[in-house]
Amino acid sequence: MASDLPKGLAVSEPSAPEEPDDLARRLARALVCAAAEPALPGVLLFDLDPRLMDSVAQLFTRIVAGSGVLDRSGPEQVPLMLGAITRDEDLWVRPRLRREPDGIVFRVEPGPLVGADGRPGPPPVVVVPDLARLSVAGMRAAVQLLGADVAVVEHSGLRQVARPRARWLAACRSADAGRLSPHLLDRFAVRLQAAALRLPPADHLLATLPAGWRTAAAQGVPVARVTDEVLTRVPEFLGPDAGVRRELALARLARTLAALDGAPAALARHCDAAALLMGLTAADAPHPGDGDSGAADPSPFAQRPRPASRPVPRRGDGAPPGDRPRPEDGEPLLESEPPEGIGTGEGRAPVVPATPYPEDEAEVLRDFAPLRNPWQRRRGAASARGVAVGTRRARDLRDLAHVRTVREAAVHQRVRGNRRFTVSPVDLHSYVRAGTPERMLVLVLDHTCRPGDWDWQDALTPFLQWAYTGRAAAQVIEVGSAQARDELRAESFAVRSVLDPRVLAALYRPAGRATPLAHGIEQAAQALRRAFRQHGSALAEAWLVVVTDGRGNVPLRASHTGRLSAPVAAVGVEDTFEAAARIGAIDRTRLHVAVVDAAREPYGDLPFTLAETLGGSVVEGRPVQRTRTADEGAAGER
Repeated sequence: MASDLPKGLAVSEPSAPEEPDDLARRLARALVCAAAEPALPGVLLFDLDPRLMDSVAQLFTRIVAGSGVLDRSGPEQVPLMLGAITRDEDLWVRPRLRREPDGIVFRVEPGPLVGADGRPGPPPVVVVPDLARLSVAGMRAAVQLLGADVAVVEHSGLRQVARPRARWLAACRSADAGRLSPHLLDRFAVRLQAAALRLPPADHLLATLPAGWRTAAAQGVPVARVTDEVLTRVPEFLGPDAGVRRELALARLARTLAALDGAPAALARHCDAAALLMGLTAADAPHPGDGDSGAADPSPFAQRPRPASRPVPRRGDGAPPGDRPRPEDGEPLLESEPPEGIGTGEGRAPVVPATPYPEDEAEVLRDFAPLRNPWQRRRGAASARGVAVGTRRARDLRDLAHVRTVREAAVHQRVRGNRRFTVSPVDLHSYVRAGTPERMLVLVLDHTCRPGDWDWQDALTPFLQWAYTGRAAAQVIEVGSAQARDELRAESFAVRSVLDPRVLAALYRPAGRATPLAHGIEQAAQALRRAFRQHGSALAEAWLVVVTDGRGNVPLRASHTGRLSAPVAAVGVEDTFEAAARIGAIDRTRLHVAVVDAAREPYGDLPFTLAETLGGSVVEGRPVQRTRTADEGAAGER
């Protein structure tokens, strides 16, 4: 009671839920259209906050199941989550043991992805939290099922022919859209830019929809005709170079909006509403914010004005050489730069493209054959390889997670009433492992050996192409960069593919004055040993490529301690050869070594000595161009 409360405290009334904004309303309408129209089975959200993925998936599941705002009487539907470890066996088939009069029979039934096809009930919901990290099996399933009129499944003795009914909800960053296959992205007909999404409670958001929209997925909507006005209006939003799938998606979305509003035919206003729902504007339409600033947009799908992006200053651009601080003689060779903010928008927030098709503006390269598994040479079960990223219920006795199993069994000991600690089959859990790369490229770049007239990308192209086509992981080690945090030490980073933008940026860094080549070779040896130790026989082939002139002027001790106290002389070169000798002892059945000769004088024989110590070959980086005089004769030839 209020009288029993201490003085100064009062009972606070529950605050009313926040009114949904325009983006939340558009999201709810888009999910209803995808649930009600079988031709729009895929919804793709760009730059969605990962913390909102579960809430959006639950909202979509309720809409697909046809439950009302307060109706929770039906059975709860659990969406199917797909990720980087999804396999074909997890999607298409499901083994079952059945008891029959003759005994126990093992049967193969349709898997969770196609189990509801051709049967009554709500369609299943498939959720992909990160489309860029989806496995090849999941990508192929999306391409085969999304928008297909009929699907034929033949897998492990199972044959099924039915129309796909699953609804897909996926999220992806705009920066990763350029890496995905266009065939995969075009399967998602409904797209929204959800970077600024603020999701209210599901009941409150569903209450803002018209009454007929809430149960449209369960009761169905009549098919509306598509008039010539819509067909003429669609190219105005998408442009003349848009594909057929995009035009069909926009026309079907307009048809669905017309059917939900009870109109017998889709008109131009329905096409405009569908375009604004996805964030599209016509070429001749005024940009939001142009004209009279006091005019209000009556459309519920009004777009917010896109903030103007500001150029990001880069290191070394626009600053006169005299304005940059230079270190004094005897001090460490470090050049500090002014701090740079992250992002280009207001409040340090990154600017995201307003278009629902960011792959058209992407500058990154696409993966090679993203819908095809690379050629594999491995032995043993696939579930027992790779780095452990989680656990799940065990399907067999291989690769058991003992700690997770014991913890699960300890929870049920008191309920079971056993005197001794007992582990039941339901307690068994096995590891979930990420895929392991079969190829690896270790790249050591000595920036101080690259003069201004030599583009070493031409010499590195064969190795980069090998890593690109073989989907090899990469370890890039940089030596002698002017942008290094500590010029006495080498810097390195690991990437999943050479398509990572950091690899291209590493090829064109300005050169510094220190060359910790011995530390770079030592880091390369550590990376190779770590890869062969972690991946074992799964790592079938690795390449070590060193681009240098061999003139290391930083001893290894100075790299470890961070202090340079004595004259260097030839100590840095000797330490480089000692570190290279450790790599020369690694098994060469799977490791190949190449030294790209920078062809610099004097001491032009150092790259050849380094290659001999590493046990590799020398690749000509650039030809030596020297002017021969009468006194030198043929001395300028190599």
